[in-house]
Amino acid sequence: MSDDGFFGRFGGKYVAEILRRPVDELEKAFNEATQNTKFLTELKLLQKNFIGRPTPLYFAENASRENGGAPIYIKMEGLAHTGAHKINNAVGQALLAKKMGKTRIIAETGAGQHGLATAAACAKLNLKCEIYMGEVDIRRQQPNVFAMEMYGAKVIAVKSGSKTLKDAINEAMRDWASNFADTHYLIGSALGPAPFPDIVRFFQSVIGQELEEQIQEQNLKVEALCACVGGGSNAIGFFSSFIEQKEIRLIGAEAGGLGPEPNHNAVRMSGTAAKDGIVHGYKSRFLLTEDGQIAQTRSISAGLDYPGIGPQLAALGSEARIEFTAITDKEALEALAFFAKYEGILFALESAHAGAIALKIAKETPKDKVVIINMSGRGDKDIFISSPVFRPNEWSVFLQSELDRLKEGLDIHDAKSLSSSPSKMES
Repeated sequence: MSDDGFFGRFGGKYVAEILRRPVDELEKAFNEATQNTKFLTELKLLQKNFIGRPTPLYFAENASRENGGAPIYIKMEGLAHTGAHKINNAVGQALLAKKMGKTRIIAETGAGQHGLATAAACAKLNLKCEIYMGEVDIRRQQPNVFAMEMYGAKVIAVKSGSKTLKDAINEAMRDWASNFADTHYLIGSALGPAPFPDIVRFFQSVIGQELEEQIQEQNLKVEALCACVGGGSNAIGFFSSFIEQKEIRLIGAEAGGLGPEPNHNAVRMSGTAAKDGIVHGYKSRFLLTEDGQIAQTRSISAGLDYPGIGPQLAALGSEARIEFTAITDKEALEALAFFAKYEGILFALESAHAGAIALKIAKETPKDKVVIINMSGRGDKDIFISSPVFRPNEWSVFLQSELDRLKEGLDIHDAKSLSSSPSKMES
């Protein structure tokens, strides 16, 4: 756990007075739950039977051979229910909120995987669910928006600011401040005011715990663990069991976007553009303008364009325990295509950043050691982003044909009654 909410100089609990009570209430409930055998047993059952844990540690034999160098293994979080690691934290926090007597869950989402996981967890646990999502992210992540609504969640389009993840967080915070009596804010990444970084790490640490056992079972000698880093939930969960094992390199892949120019990326740790700042209730490294405002970011991946990073990851990076590297959009897309072609595995664009750095590290590593990627999610959610890159003409024809079909009303069975069933997106 953190030291009074801090990891070195990062972290803290910088919230308005109105939020002190719900934050303190949450901290007390979390500390009690983590010592409660009944709660932990119920969580383990949900992890096994609803999430589908444990996820496999898979030897990417073809990719390793084609790449050269050390063998590459993949922790297959994309096989978890809803297609990504986000479900680990969503189920844990939703269960905690229900034990606290909360009946309504709100959440923010960028790529949509956290919103999707939260909606699924709330459906399972019979909790009302509302998801704040930037208008830009809604446009590029329609498959996840559809699924959230099918699970019964209301998706609220955020039209302020850059209309992306940071703005969704702002709106969710405002909602929580007004409705905390019956509402829990289910933060999706290892950031925000304490105790959220500890809570998210705790529920995501199941990844690292499983991985440590699988490494021992397969008798692997590990050179490096590679994870993508936006806010950092998959990375801190993946790294959690290995922070003190200094012989294993921990490598975080940040969104290099289009390149190093300002506003073209979301590089907080591996470049020089970020500054210490206090945003969204915690102190960390942020991309800020000269007057202290949040700077614009850019990434092909909706889950990696957040301007800050979780405080524990910032501290570990400052201590040089985690090595951070910027991966460009082009490199991520190349890794996406590589693992699809040689392993039949379609990475999420976020995870493809980790795949790209792993390919580089493996080439420099002796063959008696291994490099492990956290495949934080699978890439079917990204078809509206990746398909136009790889198949622009065919994708254009497909979209036009779908528009024509909708206009003609073909194959739409009782559309009026169906459209009123799932919660409609609120604009």
